[in-house]
Amino acid sequence: MGGVEVLTILVFAVFVGFEVVSKVSSILHTPLMSGANAIHGIILVGAIVVAGQAEDGWVLAVALLAVVLATANLVGGFVVTDRMLEMFRGRRPAASGTAARGEGGEGTK
Repeated sequence: MGGVEVLTILVFAVFVGFEVVSKVSSILHTPLMSGANAIHGIILVGAIVVAGQAEDGWVLAVALLAVVLATANLVGGFVVTDRMLEMFRGRRPAASGTAARGEGGEGTK
């Protein structure tokens, strides 16, 4: 596959990805992000395969850039998903200590 074909696929992928994600409501964002993390794992594997088979220097450079960006996107996606899921967990009980005994808080005067 030549450079023009690869560039064409990249442009179409960016366009389709933008159109699909921009149409998602905010309610579906967390489940979509969890699914996208799995897809980014596949993208990372693909970028590693391309980097391993690169023969030209510029192809290797672009493939390594893809590996770095896919890794950052994958890790960032899991961090954001974890923070979003943390909002849905219940409040944790108060820790035993000064707050539980009533010391050091309001009303101790």
